[in-house]
Amino acid sequence: MQNIVGIDIGGSHITLAQVDPQKREILPSTYGREHVDSFEPREIIFSSWTSAIEKVAHDLSREHLLIGIAMPGPFDYENGVSSMQQGKFMDIYQVNIKEELAKRLSISSDQIHFLNDAAAFMEGEVFAGCAQGYKKVFGVTLGTGLGTTFYNNETATDEDLWDSPLKDSICEDYLATRWFVNRYAELTGETISGTKELLDKPEEIRTKIFDEYADSFAEFMIRYVRSYEPEVLVIGGNIAKAFPYFEKRFISNLKKNNLNLPIKISAIFEDAAILGAASYALKKA
Repeated sequence: MQNIVGIDIGGSHITLAQVDPQKREILPSTYGREHVDSFEPREIIFSSWTSAIEKVAHDLSREHLLIGIAMPGPFDYENGVSSMQQGKFMDIYQVNIKEELAKRLSISSDQIHFLNDAAAFMEGEVFAGCAQGYKKVFGVTLGTGLGTTFYNNETATDEDLWDSPLKDSICEDYLATRWFVNRYAELTGETISGTKELLDKPEEIRTKIFDEYADSFAEFMIRYVRSYEPEVLVIGGNIAKAFPYFEKRFISNLKKNNLNLPIKISAIFEDAAILGAASYALKKA
């Protein structure tokens, strides 16, 4: 069996596991999640990442080890160099992460492959989730931000639509968690942290907010996603868990605009990026 580790790196964590490519699943006993603060100095970040990888890959042959890593952008994925200048990972700006990790793990840099985190989500759904068997898939991750990705029967790409115009601002301002927080505060003067808390609120306010969200999401789909002509839409991220509350109105809006599209909610959620990073590394090997 191929020795492969899939890794998902975010602003506050590294999540990783060995992946069985035949069964297309994570090996649960190898799963690891470590807190890594992206604002820490370079050495702390690299030491934390290396330690986490060594724990998960301790029983694997280094010579045949493959590592796939899902990373947020901006990032030079081919060469493994971070381009993040603001906010997270500032101390590793312009550092060749591929070479640094290879040196610390005593493997070749050719054994490490990076891809965008939104694209990794889609690769994971195509490899082992709800998009298996489809050739053209559009994916959105709805959470603290808006991720958009398209699978074209070969690889998934980051479509980077988060800052595209929508209404009087950008798409992410209407489709991410902060919209629910801001809109609830506007209507009630009270504070919620996101959709999970909204579900516990009175039906009238809950319905109003989810209806408005459904309208914005449908407008985004018609304006930006229709042209891809996908066979299916895959929705991931924390807001996807509240999909039943805005599903009917969302689909109705799509149909009114002659967009009839099967919709699937992520089958593997947090594991999608790990599985996607691993499957991408297999493709590149």
